[in-house]
Amino acid sequence: MTFFRNKTLNKSIPIPLYYQLKEILLEYIKEHHDNEEVPIPTEKEISEHFEISRPTVRQAINELVVEGYLYRKKAKGTFVSKPKIKQDFLLILDSFDNEMRKKGLIPSTRLLNIETVKSDEKVSGALNIPLGSKVIKLTRLRFANNEPIVLVVTYLPYNKCMGILSKDLEKESMYDILENDFGYRIAGASRTLESIVAGEYEAKLLDIKKGAPIQYFESIAYLIDNTPIEYSLAKYRGDRNKFTFELKRNGHY
Repeated sequence: MTFFRNKTLNKSIPIPLYYQLKEILLEYIKEHHDNEEVPIPTEKEISEHFEISRPTVRQAINELVVEGYLYRKKAKGTFVSKPKIKQDFLLILDSFDNEMRKKGLIPSTRLLNIETVKSDEKVSGALNIPLGSKVIKLTRLRFANNEPIVLVVTYLPYNKCMGILSKDLEKESMYDILENDFGYRIAGASRTLESIVAGEYEAKLLDIKKGAPIQYFESIAYLIDNTPIEYSLAKYRGDRNKFTFELKRNGHY
């Protein structure tokens, strides 16, 4: 339980406790659980540590089982599945609003939550900042023609982006604010893609069935001096999105 020692759940925000726990467990599965032969902590241990009910813990674990991250062995416990293969790719970097407008669609945004938090290991590594640094966390639901398309959680370094707390992120593009208001030039990004299924929380927000396919992106955007400025986790509904990749062959044909 060493990994969970500095992890907490925020009971004052509208994001369900089981979903917050699920994100913590997912980080533990991907980054800290090294031995696939050893089960993860029990529901009882997790519920006692976070001071939440066992049904809440069970719901988080059940979704991770459905999504393929965990599996159960009768009378032995819950184990981490073999890790997925990470696929690297290159996409044109643009704001969601601009992308939708280019397709003739009307973009809109619902800001679900904005808060300042301390960076954990994953966020610190992505933004290249010390562990426990102050960051801004945005949770947004993005729409095209009033249809929910993608759920995005974004982390920004507080010392560079504190001014964004006073902006209307339902009406203004985050990239436009960073570039036009703050003077940052975003030069590129690295992205990874996984295929997952919708849990109860995502399904409700994206208006899809629980278990429906989702395309899950992790992105880090960089300034022209290669400084990370944004770390985002985006979940696109699979029935309404497809992605095109441009590949170039090395060497001669």
